[in-house]
Amino acid sequence: MAVDEKWLAQLPIEPVNAIQPVSGGDINDSYSLRTDNHHYFMKVQPARGKQFFDHEVEGLKLLGQVANTPTVVASGEINGDGYLIQDWVDIGEGSQYELGKMVAKVHQQHRSQFGLDHDFTVGKLPKINTWQSDWITFYLNQRLKPLVELAKKNNRWNDWRQTRFESLCDQFKQYYATHKVQPSLLHGDLWAGNFMFEASGKPMLIDPDVFYGDRELDIAMTTIFGGFYKDFYDGYNAVYPLTAGLDERISWYQLNYLLAHLNLFGETYGPMVDRILDKY
Repeated sequence: MAVDEKWLAQLPIEPVNAIQPVSGGDINDSYSLRTDNHHYFMKVQPARGKQFFDHEVEGLKLLGQVANTPTVVASGEINGDGYLIQDWVDIGEGSQYELGKMVAKVHQQHRSQFGLDHDFTVGKLPKINTWQSDWITFYLNQRLKPLVELAKKNNRWNDWRQTRFESLCDQFKQYYATHKVQPSLLHGDLWAGNFMFEASGKPMLIDPDVFYGDRELDIAMTTIFGGFYKDFYDGYNAVYPLTAGLDERISWYQLNYLLAHLNLFGETYGPMVDRILDKY
């Protein structure tokens, strides 16, 4: 794939007069685009087509009803390459307390069921979002078990992990058989690389993978790789207090993200997976 002048000329914006590659994660190619009148941020997914970014655009729309998110300018497809153009955001520093409050407001957006109105199947880890009225069914069958099956296919699973995983599932079922979960709008990939602060100090959520689920799943992600501080959780609890006993449940949800990383990046994440499974 080549983002050249001919490619850029097909974008639905005014002519681009400067383009510069920028860091944007390990999934997409990312660029700064400048025109005579504007500065844009563009992500390109080679050979994946328009549908690759449709899920992100919908996620930004859902989050944007109550949270600060990037402004989507356009998305589409050129020569089979998917692209997403947003307004450029100048980065600054801000309050994690305010970030926590904003995430809490996202989680206060509820539905009657778990899931989303479409699956996301063009990524490296397909997400099945079929609506479910039961959280046990959704989380085990549409999140954890598909990741375990993929790990088996990738030769990153063994009998010890399987036995412990089955025990974890049993405890999960037992707990949620008597504890109700209210479906919340989730960011879906809430690690430190997916929030930022504008130059004004206002927090912003980026790169969502939204669906409706247990809000503790988002909170679990914040605990795995760092970058979230006490002020974040204080701000969150000021708006939407977390339920007591989270420390006893959080490993169920940390496992989701660690299994994803085990499949994406290999046995580097095996010891972290095993530390969780060893509890069961």
